[in-house]
Amino acid sequence: MTDVEKETGSLKPPFRADHVGSLLRPAAIAEARAAGISGDALKEIEDREIPAVIRMQEEAGLKVVTDGEARRAYWHYDFMDMLDGMEIFELESDALGFKGATVQKLPRINGPLDFPADHPMLEHFKFVAANTRVCPKISIPGPSAVHFRVTPENNLHEPYRDHDTFFASIAETYKKAVQAFYEAGCRYLQLDDIYFAYLGDEKQRGIRAAMGQDPDWLIDRYAWMLEQAIKDRPADMTIGMHMCRGNFKSTFIATGGYDAAADAIFNKTSVDIYFMEYDSDRAGGLEPLGLLPKGTKRVMPGFITTKTPELESMDDIKRKFDAASKFVDMDQLGIAPQCGFASTQEGNAVTEDDQRRKLELVVRVAEELWDDA
Repeated sequence: MTDVEKETGSLKPPFRADHVGSLLRPAAIAEARAAGISGDALKEIEDREIPAVIRMQEEAGLKVVTDGEARRAYWHYDFMDMLDGMEIFELESDALGFKGATVQKLPRINGPLDFPADHPMLEHFKFVAANTRVCPKISIPGPSAVHFRVTPENNLHEPYRDHDTFFASIAETYKKAVQAFYEAGCRYLQLDDIYFAYLGDEKQRGIRAAMGQDPDWLIDRYAWMLEQAIKDRPADMTIGMHMCRGNFKSTFIATGGYDAAADAIFNKTSVDIYFMEYDSDRAGGLEPLGLLPKGTKRVMPGFITTKTPELESMDDIKRKFDAASKFVDMDQLGIAPQCGFASTQEGNAVTEDDQRRKLELVVRVAEELWDDA
């Protein structure tokens, strides 16, 4: 065992304490973007600031770190804009429907989808791996993000008007991405497939039905896409999956439980680790956890919120785990915040100190509840 392993325990996922990935942007990066700095000049600032973001996570006691998505404006649009066949465009009005906040961007398909060999986020991952002594992780939007966010009128590639062709192309693009990240050294890849949770919201289900898309059929197809993308991954690659109901400046979009999606995500995919938002009544009850198959799969219930600064009490968190353990064995549980701290570059309504205290709490909870933390 190396000295690092003696200090941190196993560096292989799953970990009892983890986090979704995005963190508040360092001031120098935020100020540079606000000033219009881009290209190599911005990259130089990012390269200088991100090692401190990584150190903060290590110092909080985490055995897994990300770059905080500090090179991104959005958790999903940056990745999608870097795919062949996709682009992000500006609208004059609100596009997404957050409660009390406005986003005026949407993606569209303008040609055949593909994952390019020089996708910039491969290098983003390599930078994290080169600057940490623990496990590096990268999160990318899951396959459902491409379908859910591209409305029919923004699908300009005629062959993709056929649903099966569109789904198959998305799945193949992501399969290529999974392999490319593995070849870049990534052994822990997280797919933010939040739209499984959106489809538990009656309003969102109604919107899909108005498009001629059956919500339950979509859930099944989204599970199929995800599984096609990950099923042939090498045995030493761990796949995580995050679900929430929107996260922009501490606001949200959807409300509703996991009941409609639980069987599909747990039993129709070979995902290893599930990051599930559970910080408010909007996420519904814990009963769907009972569908998790016994074995090595793990759920990280997000009993700690990233939307507000107040620090949760250890006693309250323990009570929630007591409730969760009625549906799933404690050995198949861990702890993570409910979402990222900055799904977009604007960040949530918390400070860097709040963020650090929340991450430290994640680690303390894990150490209290599990002997192998």
